[in-house]
Amino acid sequence: MNDFREDADQPDAEDARGGFDSPPTDYDPLFATWEESSEATASRGADVDFLLGRSGRQRSQLFERGEDPLMWELPAVEPFRPEGVGASASTRSTGSGQAWYPTPPPYEPPVTDIQRRLHEGTITVPRPARRWTVTARELVETALLALLIFLAVRASFQNFRVEGASMQPSLQNGEYLIVNKLTYAGIDTSIFNFLPFYEAEDDSVRHLWDDPSRGDIIVFRAPTSISRDFIKRIIGLPGETVEIDESGVVSVDGAVLTEPYISGATTCNLSCTRVIPEANTPEARADCGSNACYFVMGDNRQNSSDSRQGWLVPEENIIGKALLTYWNEGNLDVDLAPNHSVGISDDAAAEE
Repeated sequence: MNDFREDADQPDAEDARGGFDSPPTDYDPLFATWEESSEATASRGADVDFLLGRSGRQRSQLFERGEDPLMWELPAVEPFRPEGVGASASTRSTGSGQAWYPTPPPYEPPVTDIQRRLHEGTITVPRPARRWTVTARELVETALLALLIFLAVRASFQNFRVEGASMQPSLQNGEYLIVNKLTYAGIDTSIFNFLPFYEAEDDSVRHLWDDPSRGDIIVFRAPTSISRDFIKRIIGLPGETVEIDESGVVSVDGAVLTEPYISGATTCNLSCTRVIPEANTPEARADCGSNACYFVMGDNRQNSSDSRQGWLVPEENIIGKALLTYWNEGNLDVDLAPNHSVGISDDAAAEE
């Protein structure tokens, strides 16, 4: 009965809680608004007042000013200072108005060495170069590059002007041609003797691209006058025997040569038979002063100073092989140089 009367004195649970028979809820995340009972609010306010040292009157004054009395406000405190630093040693008492925890140092991001040096002023940013300085440097670089290209081309090719009629009809007087100076470039393989299991032979010089061949038109320093450059055709090679008979027929080692490029009859002045010494022999060095000697003649056989006068061409005197002609009779005329592969005539082959 007592329980019944106590329930009767209480308001209907369904009417008081909106149809839910449940204990009061301070906060439920399922509700859109914060719902708490007046008892919970008063209790939390009293706790805050106790922690802040406020009285009920001070709380009422906060309400009148429109401030939230439940706002958690700590009194202003001084930062914590260790003993010997600052004005006085800090204490851990909260009632004295001093901090009970040390104030952390301010955050400083890591500084790299370059940033530190920039901050200290040890790095100076150079001023941009003046425009005339850059222009002058580019002009110098261009000139050096052009000079390098010129020297490289000059070391590989050289132009010559034909003087005289000794090479007619193949080359005309006043015709310009370009000579390839690298065609017969050689290398002394004895420089590789330091390698194990390698030893250069007696003939240690090897041509990189091509050997001087019969029929090649070459430019060389004349053995009789080093200051003059001659242009002739190679007829005899080292170790061969060149013979010219009374009718003007040229034969090498007994084989008659086919020479459709010549003009006039071939005659001999001193000797009609010339033995060319073998390469890399004392005879070759004694004859022409080189390890390799060559017999040459002009295509205009009746008007040419050549090996028929008794001299041979040392290999060291050869400047290069004629590559092409580009100027003739005052006009541009580009054509390959008239190098021919000299063969043996059909009559000589039949006799053999």
